[in-house]
Amino acid sequence: MTMIPTDKFIVVGDRVLIRPRSSDDRTKSGIYLPPGVKEKEKIQTGYVLKIGPGYPVGPPPESDEPWKEDISVPQYIPLQARVGDLAIFMQNSAYEIEYDDENYLIVPHAAILLLVREEDDLDYYLK
Repeated sequence: MTMIPTDKFIVVGDRVLIRPRSSDDRTKSGIYLPPGVKEKEKIQTGYVLKIGPGYPVGPPPESDEPWKEDISVPQYIPLQARVGDLAIFMQNSAYEIEYDDENYLIVPHAAILLLVREEDDLDYYLK
């Protein structure tokens, strides 16, 4: 599988661009499943390729203090997902797109149930 450069994609808001994990059409015992069976699954997995800037927040209230600098750039609450994470998400919330014969999913961050991160900063969580 060739990697398509995702620098052309600009993910907006609280969305995450995911490459779906290739699924096997067979069960563990070797029985082939029809396409309809896989489509009825409610949970799907895939790898995070890009993330949006996060949840937008409103500007801070205007200040009566004239020496304070006005903040005119948009402010966002960042997302938990990182590029390279394995995401487990609700399939019915995902939007499927195709670009250069590759399938991608655009998933709202709220639909992600779990992230699996290989190089986890355990020190960060232990503090």
